[in-house]
Amino acid sequence: MKHYQKIESSLIHGGIYGDERTGAVNIPIYQTSTYQQDGLGKMRGYEYSRTGNPTRESLESLIAELEKGEAGFAFASGMAAITAVLTLLKTGDRVVISSNVYGGTFRVLDKIFQSFGINYTIADTSNLEELSHALTADVKMLLIESPANPLLTVTDIEAVSFLTREKNILLVVDNTFMTPYLQRPLELGADIVLHSATKYLGGHSDLIAGLVIVKTQKLAEKLHFIQNATGGILQPFDSFLLIRSIKSLGVRMQRHVENAEIIADWLNKNEAVASVYYPGLPTAQGYEINRKQAKNAGAMISFELTAEYDIKKFFEKLKLVALAESLGGVESLVCHPSSMTHASIPKEIRERVGITENLIRLSVGIEHIDDLIHDLHSAIEGSKK
Repeated sequence: MKHYQKIESSLIHGGIYGDERTGAVNIPIYQTSTYQQDGLGKMRGYEYSRTGNPTRESLESLIAELEKGEAGFAFASGMAAITAVLTLLKTGDRVVISSNVYGGTFRVLDKIFQSFGINYTIADTSNLEELSHALTADVKMLLIESPANPLLTVTDIEAVSFLTREKNILLVVDNTFMTPYLQRPLELGADIVLHSATKYLGGHSDLIAGLVIVKTQKLAEKLHFIQNATGGILQPFDSFLLIRSIKSLGVRMQRHVENAEIIADWLNKNEAVASVYYPGLPTAQGYEINRKQAKNAGAMISFELTAEYDIKKFFEKLKLVALAESLGGVESLVCHPSSMTHASIPKEIRERVGITENLIRLSVGIEHIDDLIHDLHSAIEGSKK
């Protein structure tokens, strides 16, 4: 029986904790592909590691507990997780996605699923009136990010859930930016939660993983079938590493956010900065909604420099902050969305939704704040035309 109520304890002791046989406080790495059976039809709970593995099962149990879901499923990448969820759809179905969403999500819909007759619509999900019009009779799924990647647009998850429930549409929320430590979409009305666990849950830029958490047993049965049938499962060693990383999620996120709040305020007051996108700023789009549905605004910031500054030089002048894909690691990372993370989205769509050529996305790490500010200041000053 569990004797804790707070998520900080669940991060460490949640799911399947330890090993009953030896007393080890960490779940063992069951590095096996198959399991000996005691006779025909006499299994000890496992038969083949694609179908089930004790280390992966421990991780899946943990993330389900953290997100307050019925069941969790671990995949080889965030895109494998998204692909599995989209496999719930069939020919003729339509999915609505947020107007600024991860480029990989757009790409798999545009280049893969559309060829199977599964269509998509891009909508501003923060605008309930526009969203309501987009939820046509053929829409079977709404996939949102809040805050969205890369403009940090906030969508009212609870309000949106009323629309989807009324129309019998699955509400899927990509919770990668926030993690269950800051936001739990299932409690706000979502049906499915996604994570690129490569990011904050992994937290150290040393593994690739994806997670799916579902609200109901019916969805759990469907996702387990898809996971087993398509086979994009997370391996035992990576499952072990992810469990290890999740144990420190609380303390890492506190430092991430502490740094991000200071940097967002500094950027907002900097005359070299034309605009800042961060839900924690009182002037930001969705500020009040984000306060209502999340613990805080997270640690992702996007911004644009004024015309007097050259962003190519800005990237070149950075010394501490690395120019790289991905986010959510202990190290600070910066990227150029229009040519990196969102390059697969056609230019006209990027420009229409506000992903400009001057947009910079910053994943704030847990380094000392003084060093981060110094590096950003030096890079901005060094990029003046």
